Amino acid sequence: MSSLYQQPVLTVSDPETFSKVKSAVEASFSSSRVADFLKSLERSKLRIRDFETVLGKGNLGAATQAEYNKLGNSDQGQIRELYLASLEQVAPELREKFFKLYAYY
Repeated sequence: MSSLYQQPVLTVSDPETFSKVKSAVEASFSSSRVADFLKSLERSKLRIRDFETVLGKGNLGAATQAEYNKLGNSDQGQIRELYLASLEQVAPELREKFFKLYAYY
């Protein structure tokens, strides 16, 4: 018997649209693009944890918000979780460099 919590696997209502938005999030946090993504947030004076604003300002791609808005609540929730999990995986040296983006104030 395993005592580790496992996140339930949720089905995706709109796999095609979900995949587009998921790819945009993953691309923003990819090792080759994450520094530029963080710089874009810094220039825009955005907080990294403010997903809706980051999305709305186009920092995840010009078409990403429109695609995201097509998704149902469950799919949107999974994308938000992916985004928030991804920002925590950013290398410590980049998090230090862009510490203001990560600040809780």
